[in-house]
Amino acid sequence: MSYKRLEIWQIANELVIKIHKMTLELLPAFEMYEEGSQIRRSSKSAKSLIVEGYGRRAYKQDFLRFLTNAQASNDETSDHLENLWNTKSLKEEQVYKELFELTEKLGRKLNSFIRSVQQKHNIVTEPEEEYS
Repeated sequence: MSYKRLEIWQIANELVIKIHKMTLELLPAFEMYEEGSQIRRSSKSAKSLIVEGYGRRAYKQDFLRFLTNAQASNDETSDHLENLWNTKSLKEEQVYKELFELTEKLGRKLNSFIRSVQQKHNIVTEPEEEYS
């Protein structure tokens, strides 16, 4: 199984693409290098941590550590998004709501995935299909 089949990776990938597009098309020029740069990095970090954790999945504690860090990066992305909205740098309400809902969805799915790994992970026979 590839990490690309994980629902959490698919959601994180969608979020990266939408955040990237939003920062380049909708933010004022000065924000592209300030909060825009931060939100792009944190969203990409969440996705990359999922991939790196998956690569270390034979080691349960490493897997959980990377997934927990992915959750923290997703929380950071949500915070940057709120900053952009609250400062009126992002003025498109529909875009804000869509991205915020996507960060919330990823957070919920990551929490569920982490719980599943905690309960079902087995180094000898990994029940990958049960993580979904």
